[in-house]
Amino acid sequence: MTSLRPMREDEFELYRKEATAGYARDMELNGGLPPAAAKEKARGDFEQLLGQAGLDTPGHCIAVVEQEGERVGILWVAERESHGRSALFVYDVQIDEWLRGRGLGRAAMLLCEEEARRRGIGRIELNVFGGNEVARRLYRSLGYAEVSVGMGKEL
Repeated sequence: MTSLRPMREDEFELYRKEATAGYARDMELNGGLPPAAAKEKARGDFEQLLGQAGLDTPGHCIAVVEQEGERVGILWVAERESHGRSALFVYDVQIDEWLRGRGLGRAAMLLCEEEARRRGIGRIELNVFGGNEVARRLYRSLGYAEVSVGMGKEL
């Protein structure tokens, strides 16, 4: 059975470092940002979202995804307003690389749906980079619809 548990403080700093680096890498590879700009934006975005409160940031939940009591990934969600209504926004969903392709990402997103229902929220939103075809296929298979597509071309 797949479940969520709150992330502990002793896990948070490593997560923050790894997630910031991964976000910067994605912005370089799929967002067209130069490395220095991607790193600065990643640091700034995390600081803006979590500030000094970290795991205690109101409305945010950073959880460890577990399968049969063993850590298999991370899910970070937060309540936010979107076009005049509440939505649960998925900031990060990660499954440990060596466990991917086993349905755990799908299970994590279904847990996200349970969390939204528990909070009385009827909508989930997220952003995904265009180059992340595996995630985009997963989200589409779960009923998510693309609402905006940005494009660019390097010359």
